[in-house]
Amino acid sequence: MARVRTVRSLGVVGLVLAAAVTAGCSGSSSGPPAASHASSGSGSTSTSTTTAGASAAPAPTESNPPGDIPDNQAYVAFRPTGGGFTVKVPEGWARTAQGVTTVFTDKLNRVEIATASASSAPTVASVGSEVVSRLRGQVPKFDGPKVSQVNRHAGSAVLLKYQGDSAADPVTGKVVRDAFERYAFYRQGHEVDLTLSGPVNADNVDPWRIVTDSFSWK
Repeated sequence: MARVRTVRSLGVVGLVLAAAVTAGCSGSSSGPPAASHASSGSGSTSTSTTTAGASAAPAPTESNPPGDIPDNQAYVAFRPTGGGFTVKVPEGWARTAQGVTTVFTDKLNRVEIATASASSAPTVASVGSEVVSRLRGQVPKFDGPKVSQVNRHAGSAVLLKYQGDSAADPVTGKVVRDAFERYAFYRQGHEVDLTLSGPVNADNVDPWRIVTDSFSWK
């Protein structure tokens, strides 16, 4: 009778061991999917890292927008051959002269100085009619003229603001939309027209103020 109990006990133990082995095998079979999941997670991490790296390196930008004159620009005095006045212009700009007109240029910006004899001082009305009419036929796509009286260190001047297309670049053929400021100074039969121009979106308020405030009669 004791022997029968022993056999039954061994049988129970065998069943328990078999169940344990089966459970162990079942547990080990879950390993590959877990490994596969980890591999998938690794791929996601790699993609995330690449995206973060790309966003951390933005595209380079220009230190100055096109047409902006640098804040550290130096200026030198310009005096015409016949004398009569002086005005500061940006140092290093290319200079050309034709008759009574002298032009200084650099990249997209331009300073034009023209002299003329005049029997009377220009007025807002005369510039608004005569000068605007003339420029409308000379400046491509001339638009938005605004005439006003302003004060500078040399005294009163008539300011004409307008827009127009630049001449096509001889190499690229590109045309730039320019903003113009034309100052007409007058004294004792002599008129000096100072025209400053550059791209419409350029912020050259301070440089243009330096140039126009530097104008003085001699």
